[in-house]
Amino acid sequence: MSPPSQPPGSPTYPPRSRRRPRPRPLAGRRIVVTRARAQANELARALEALGAEIVPAPTIRIVPLADLAPLRAAVTREPPYDWIVFTSQNTVQVVCDALAGWGLAPRDLGPAAVAAIGPATARALARRGVAPDLVPDRYVAEAVVLALAARGDVRGKRILVPRARDARDALPRGLEARGAKVDVIPVYETVRETGDGRELAATLLAGKIDAVTFTASSTVAGFVDLVGREAATSGRFAAAVIGPVTAEAARALGIDVTVEAKQYTIEGLIQALLRHFGEEGRGKKEV
Repeated sequence: MSPPSQPPGSPTYPPRSRRRPRPRPLAGRRIVVTRARAQANELARALEALGAEIVPAPTIRIVPLADLAPLRAAVTREPPYDWIVFTSQNTVQVVCDALAGWGLAPRDLGPAAVAAIGPATARALARRGVAPDLVPDRYVAEAVVLALAARGDVRGKRILVPRARDARDALPRGLEARGAKVDVIPVYETVRETGDGRELAATLLAGKIDAVTFTASSTVAGFVDLVGREAATSGRFAAAVIGPVTAEAARALGIDVTVEAKQYTIEGLIQALLRHFGEEGRGKKEV
């Protein structure tokens, strides 16, 4: 039986397009996010959009130091610095918030050139109205040293490095080895987040967590403190790290690193998880 024909003059409509459902390659995966609570949304939402079930477990908090007088003296000094190097989004936030409290603006950093350790830090600066002059190709302190040296001789250059109290010394030492005059000023500290990690520890030991993400060395140490060494080093989950510095910290605490981002960013970490759990990986260990 042939389909009924439309009456003459009736409007014709194109067939309704069928939208393909968004791929959810992480569906069914339970992934722990250990970032500080105030910074976890970007990673958590991206993983949820890919189908993962997020288990929030903030292990650290970012606390600005009470005494920022050394920073104020540094940003208003004469003559000004040749370079100011920002090594994290946290540093950008603390410095720019402090400037606002002193009636200053980021543009008052003066003629100093600005370096950002990576794209996330560069975006944080851009949101504050500062366009970084330098972002290295690799997002670690050692790469910043090489990138600054590639821009010209740093001997005698005055360089300001505001940073976390417990940050690595690779950046200032690398610059000083090349003759730069470096002032390191701590502006915040990472402290352990309070909380009871026994339930999460039991879940880890029961093999009911697929991956735990680490975005800084401090999150690794905080995770071990939160859930205990037995659960943290059980090997019952994939430890996913943002880069080699965090990987080194994890291994030093006995955690077997299964997933390591090739690009040291949140997006790079997500892509590494997709490679591990996606169509190609299916949860096998990356090499």
